[in-house]
Amino acid sequence: MPRLKKRSILLAGHATSLALEPEFWAVLDEMAAAEGLSLAGLIARLDQTRAEAPLASACRVAALRFAQGR
Repeated sequence: MPRLKKRSILLAGHATSLALEPEFWAVLDEMAAAEGLSLAGLIARLDQTRAEAPLASACRVAALRFAQGR
């Protein structure tokens, strides 16, 4: 099982950390570049639209959808 990679980010003025598998971080980096956003900007957008889902889950689902659409 791959180790989680933790990154610190600032969301809505609050520092938090997000732990994901390296493969998901790679897809999120690609997704951010494709949308002309920084990784922090992409995660902030996902945070605003995730409803009740945990942030890590919302990021994984967004990465999966992006990868499936390639």
